[in-house]
Amino acid sequence: MPIPPRQLALALDHAESHAREDFLSGPGNETALKLIESWPDWPARTVALTGPQGSGKSHLASIWSVAAGARTISGRALSQNNLVAALATGALVVEDATRADERALFHLINLAHEQEAFVLVTARTAPALWPVAIADLGSRLRALPVVTLRPPDDAMLRGVIVKLAADRQLVLDDSVVRYLSSHIERSFAAARTAVIALDSEALRQGRPVTRALAAELFRDQN
Repeated sequence: MPIPPRQLALALDHAESHAREDFLSGPGNETALKLIESWPDWPARTVALTGPQGSGKSHLASIWSVAAGARTISGRALSQNNLVAALATGALVVEDATRADERALFHLINLAHEQEAFVLVTARTAPALWPVAIADLGSRLRALPVVTLRPPDDAMLRGVIVKLAADRQLVLDDSVVRYLSSHIERSFAAARTAVIALDSEALRQGRPVTRALAAELFRDQN
């Protein structure tokens, strides 16, 4: 009996929407959202947005960058040679700021204050916890206002699963969403991993995305 061919799962990119209307607000992120939307009435020229991987930091940073006309740079790419250019629009997002050169970050905070520009830094941990060798930078980091994104509650987790699926052109039955939300870690990163795995496995097997398929993949989790 011939073996039916298996469909090849292609690693296609699926862009996630970072528009304001696609941001899901809930108890774990409402404080951070209020800070972003309160700009330019910020408590300081530089503020920090922290939270675990996949918690929505980049989404919020994108919302702010559109409103403020901010440029975005990775912490690793920040240097003393590009500070003036980075702040050219008067607003800057530094993603994963823990990877930034200490002197560059120190001078950026000072330059933003001098030029009355705004800087939003993102990281997984609070700036006061970053191991830095420059004492003056440490004092500035400890003084930064910080808002932290917390893990999602049940309703938020289900909403995130639906959004991530929609970004991949998937429409999930409510039974699939509820099964996933009760069988994965309560985190945005786990939701993203689960949706990608479900989509890839459905494509590989040539099957629709159903609760049965979700159970095959995630029944032993949580």
